[in-house]
Order: sequence, then C-alpha cells, then structure tokens
Amino acid sequence: MMPSPIRILTAVPICDGHDSAINTINLEFIRRGIEVVYLGFHRYVGDIVRAAIQEDVAAIGISSYNGGHIEFFADVVRQLKKKGADEIAVFGGGGGTITHDDAREMDRKGVDQIFFAGTSLSDMADYVRKHYAKARKRRANSKADLALARKLSEIEDAAAKGRKHRTPNTERRTSKVIGFTGPGGAGKTTLIDELVLRFLQREPKTRIAILSHDPSVIGEGALLGDRATMINSQDDRVFMRSMATRGQAGGLSPATESCLALLARSGFDYVIIETVGTGQEALPFGNKLVDQTVLVMNPDYGARLQLQKIVMLDVADIVVVNKTDLERAKAALSEIEQRLTQNKRKQQIVATVAKRHRDPGVDELFELITR
Repeated sequence: MMPSPIRILTAVPICDGHDSAINTINLEFIRRGIEVVYLGFHRYVGDIVRAAIQEDVAAIGISSYNGGHIEFFADVVRQLKKKGADEIAVFGGGGGTITHDDAREMDRKGVDQIFFAGTSLSDMADYVRKHYAKARKRRANSKADLALARKLSEIEDAAAKGRKHRTPNTERRTSKVIGFTGPGGAGKTTLIDELVLRFLQREPKTRIAILSHDPSVIGEGALLGDRATMINSQDDRVFMRSMATRGQAGGLSPATESCLALLARSGFDYVIIETVGTGQEALPFGNKLVDQTVLVMNPDYGARLQLQKIVMLDVADIVVVNKTDLERAKAALSEIEQRLTQNKRKQQIVATVAKRHRDPGVDELFELITR
C-alpha cells in the first residue's frame, strides 16, 4: 500500500491571465507524484483560501506575473490564519516580476518560499516533496469546512493504507445525492456549474457539496482540474472536494463511498458526485450510492451501433445530450430516444447547451432534479 500523495493547490491571481508557466510547473509536480488541485487564473484571494481549506492541501503555489504580489501573497497568508488554517504554507514565483527585495518582504509577511527565474522544475518539485510531505501541526478548534475537509482526508488516508475508514453512523442521510457520469469532453463540469448557479439563485438557503474525480494511478500524481472551470461554484454555500482515482477503475476513488457517506450526513441539501470521463463499461454508481443518475453525452458518439454498447443508457434516470448546438445534435437526440424506449422504463432525455447563458435545457434539467 502507498501513502497518500502530497496535495497542493496552484492558482494565478486576479487580473493575471498568464497560465503557461503554472501549467508547465503543474505537469512537473504531477510527474513527481504530487496531486495538484489547479484553481486556474484570475482568482481572488477568497477563492484561493476557500479552495485550499476544502481540499485540505499542504501548500498553495501562486504564479504571479502582473505585479501586486507582495500584498496578494500576504493577504492569502492573513486569510488562512483568520480561517484557522495557517498550517497551509504559501509559496510561488513570478519570473522576473518578483525581485529579491520583494521576496525578503514577503518572507517577513509569512510567505514560505519564492522561486526566481532560472530555478529548475526539478528543484521546485524537490522543495515541495521535502517540505510539504510531513504531517502538519493543526489547530484543535477548526471551523466547519476545515473540520469536514480533514475528515475527508482521514478517509482517503485510510483507503491508501488499505483500510476502510469507519465513521459513526449515528446520523441519517439527509442530502439528495445526484451522480453525474459520461465520457470525457461531454461537458459534465460545466453542466454541474450551471446547475449550481440555479441552486444558488433559486434556493437562497440551499447548501451544495460537490465530489469531483480525476484519473490517476497508484503512487503517481494527478491533475485535479475541475475547479478551474467552476465559476459559479466559487461560493461559501458550495463545498467542493477533488479526488484522484488512485488506480481504481470505474471513474471513482477507493475512498469515494465513505467520503460520500460523510458528506450526505453533513447538512448539505444536495451532494453532487462527478465521475472521471468514462467509457462503455462503466457502472460507477452501484449499491444505491446515489439517488439519481445523470448520464451526460455529446452528439458525436459515433455510429448508432455504439449506443447499444453504452451500459449507462440502461440505468441512467436522466440522459443529457449536451452541446446540442453541434450539427449532428438533432439526429443524435432521435437515436438516443429510440435507444431509451428499448429499456421500457421511465427515463428522461434532456437537450442542453451548458456553455450558453440561461440555457432552457439546463433549466429543464434543474426542474427534473429538484422536483
């Protein structure tokens, strides 16, 4: 059994769209066995701190090329401390933008390390592995999101050691659990983010948890990148956790079932679980893991014969054909509808363009889920 990989969060600050450097660095970290939660560019301090806490990362790496780095990095440190998560380290760099004098000032403000232009990718990865692999001292009194994030980490750690984490089953499952699956590139993450927007707008007190998965193999790193495309989900009423599959087939992690059980008893109204992009064989939501299954497809699935091979079409409660602005959409909808009639069970089919603002298809899907 392998120990749990080091988890870090990387991001680019607000008003900074330079992501080529951080993407290159992310790739090196992943190659060196580190799990990287990538938040994307143009991110506020609050977004970065919220994500780091929910993901329970060891450190935050910030790539800054637009100036304002002294105050931005310092504000991340301040907000972590305010939230009771000051054990999360902050490091980063900015090519030639951050001077040595700046770095000394940032060090006084609590920034752990600044990498300058010319530092090798290998040296950066070695630093992360050396300094952020060891257990961190934690405050005893944690706020709600931080305490929940740590419990999820305990479950993942137990699974990495081949043990099933047992949590007291004293509370009844209170959340509606919705599972989203489908092939990679179908637009699952964008669709979920649009649904979250509708939850936030139409149900002012609703709280949502999202459990999102990305692929990895045992002992290797992973790019956990769904947060980078989550725009509407950057909200205090949304708790999002990214998980790597860590060698398990089927689109979920060895720790998913236990993590999901914890989230479903933690006061959320809805828990949304998104699998890795899956193929024909995947049936990820066995043993009544979810209350409702949504299969997301795009119109370009190949010949009609392919539909006979997709097992999820037999079990999904709702089939979403996304990207119906594409040329083949009308034919695809007709073929999929015919395929569903063979099952002789009540299944819904919805046509969406998730990237489109106020898409009526997403509205229809929202009504089906909340009905």
